[in-house]
Formats: sequence, structure tokens, C-alpha cells
Amino acid sequence: MRISHARLAPLAAAMVTLAAAVGVAPLVAGPAAAAQGCQIDYRPNEWPGGFTATVRVAPGDTPLSAWTVIWTYPGDQRITGAWNAVVSQSGTTVTARNAAWNGSVPAGGATEFGVQGTVGPAAPAPTGFTLNGVPCNGAPPAPTTAPPSSPVPTSPSPTTTPSPTPTLPPPTGCGSAVLCDGFESQTGPTPAGEWSVVRPDCAGAGTAAVDTGTAHSGTRAVRIDGAGGYCNHVFVRANRDLGTLGAVRYGRFWVRHTTALPADHVTLLAMTDAADGNRDLRMGGQNGALQWNRASDDATLPEQSPAGVALSVPLPTGRWSCLEFLVDGGTGQLRTWLDGVAITGLTADGVPTHDLDGQWYNRTWRPQLTDLKLGWESYGGAADTLWFDDVALGTTRIGC
Repeated sequence: MRISHARLAPLAAAMVTLAAAVGVAPLVAGPAAAAQGCQIDYRPNEWPGGFTATVRVAPGDTPLSAWTVIWTYPGDQRITGAWNAVVSQSGTTVTARNAAWNGSVPAGGATEFGVQGTVGPAAPAPTGFTLNGVPCNGAPPAPTTAPPSSPVPTSPSPTTTPSPTPTLPPPTGCGSAVLCDGFESQTGPTPAGEWSVVRPDCAGAGTAAVDTGTAHSGTRAVRIDGAGGYCNHVFVRANRDLGTLGAVRYGRFWVRHTTALPADHVTLLAMTDAADGNRDLRMGGQNGALQWNRASDDATLPEQSPAGVALSVPLPTGRWSCLEFLVDGGTGQLRTWLDGVAITGLTADGVPTHDLDGQWYNRTWRPQLTDLKLGWESYGGAADTLWFDDVALGTTRIGC
């Protein structure tokens, strides 16, 4: 079995809705069958009480038009969500089927999907991987009791409950994004051209620079040295007119930082809201977890109760993380993803929910966002060093 293990900081605690658990008979050889030599690479990231795993499906020398991957958890792992596949669990058996867009895999190719779940003290590695009924990772073929001349019965594909959020194909570049910048055109030590360094309200010790030593891709990123104290804030602002994006705005940026989010309130992204007195809609952190904040009335998403904070997640330190968001000004909804995983605590769905978005909807919210600023603002003594790279805004989801 090809399994690699890593232990990272917690990722999101909420995922795409799980399909109903069902029993599935292996599919027989045919247009979608897998060749011998298939490989399933299961790569978990674990923490006390939970895990995520990326699953790579490589069919070998026969192409697939659809796929079903099955495995068994010998321990007490329990799937709670998935992305890029429809996944169900019955007892210790997990069944994953391709999404509408990723069923076709060429010979010698591969595709990936992910799962998230809970786990107790016992978490041995999963076993018994099969692809369309064929054992993978060098395991021998499973014996069959059907006579050679008899057809092997198959079960019809079950009807599953669709996810409320559509599964999206992996992006290639920035697609049709209005803004797509990896800062590779920056030639000087300070952001210029498409970007301006700004310090709203007052100036202090915070600095912004072009860094050629740390980048997510290419050779350049923007580095923010954010000092503690309100006036030490500093941002880089996109110079182009982003008010033409319309009511629906999808954003994506990669961020790396050195110091865990503090207990006091900080901001790392801000967007001016023309419908809210030109006050900012802000993404940052508080009580050690990511949050959104509205500058006009200081409402937070999630609410800063213990139960509310538990619905969010920390921003991992010491590595690049992909943050995505959707702001829908027509419906007043907001969604957020960290490394492709939806964050329950950073989701405002239009229906007030206590500990989540009850405070957010204490008034009608229909934002009209006009710009984008990335940087650091501290409302206490917290300082941090951050890098931003591969920034994109568009009218459809851009992805990581």
C-alpha cells in the first residue's frame, strides 16, 4: 500500500455535505474498468480528533470513463465531508465515486479528491483499496465464486444526495479572472505599478516590500512586516477599478505567515464597501481563528462566542495556504474556503444562525465592494510577518 503520513495544523471543521451511506457491489470490467497495476495514494493530515486526506487515483494503463474507489478503515475514522468526489461510509467501508467533471482519466494519468473526518485514539492506515472492483497497490485479484460462464451480477448505481455546493474542476491559471497577479512584473523593492502601498487613517511602523526570496510561485511575492498597534497597519492595494466586477465577487490569494493568529483582533484583507459608508469588509482573525469583520458596526463572522470560534479554523503558520472567498452582494451571502475546504464559521448563508451569522444579519447586508487590499492591521499589540502571492478576483470561482 502506498501511504504517506504527515501531521499538520487543523484544517476546516466543516465540509461539503456527505452523500447517504449505501452498500455498493464492485463494478465489472468494461468501459470504466481499471487495469491491473492501479495505484491509490492516500495522504492523510492528522491532528487530535480529526483528519483530512488527499486521495490520488492512478488507473494504470487503461483509461477510465468513470471510477469508484473503495477502502476500509481498520480503526475508528469516520468521514464527515469530501471534495471532488461523492463519498459515503457504511461501517468501516468507504466508497468514493467521481464527480461529474473528473470521471475521465487517461491511461497513465491520475486524478485527486479529498475527505475529512473525525478520529479517536485508534487510527491505523486504511486497507483494501480497489478501483472499479480491481485491487490496487499490488494486491492480488479478489477471488470470485461466480462460474466462469456465468455473468457477474452488478448493483445499479445508487441515488445519492447532491452537495449544496457544486463540485468544481481544478483551475488552470486564473481563467477569466479580472485580476490575476503573481507580482512577477514588480521590478523594484517596493510594490508599484498595479499596486500601491497604503496606510489608511494613520502611518506607523508597518512596511510592505517585494520579496524575491520567498514566493508561492515564480520568484516574487509581497512581504508585509506588520507591527503591533493600530497605526502600524500597512496594505498593498490593487490600483485597477474592481467596482466593475458586479454583485458577485470570487477571490483567491495565497498567504504565508510566521506567527499564529492572536487572541486580539487583526486584519489581513480589506475591501471598501460603497454600500456601507465606504467602510471596509475585513478578513482576519480573533481568538486564534480566522474571521470576517464589518468595520461599520464591528459585527463578526462567526460570532465570538466559544461555540462560534469553534466553527472557524486557525491559519496555519510556516507554509503557504490558499484562501478563497465569495461575496454575493445581491443576496448578502458570503463563503470562504481554506485550501479548498469550506469553513462553516466563515459562511453567511442568508439565514441568521446563533453563534454563526446571527450577529452578521442584525441588519440588511448588501455589499458593493470596490477594491482589494492585502496587508496587516492590528487592533492590539499583535505583530506578524506575512507574504502574499498569486492573487485573483473574478466573477466565477478561481480555485487553488
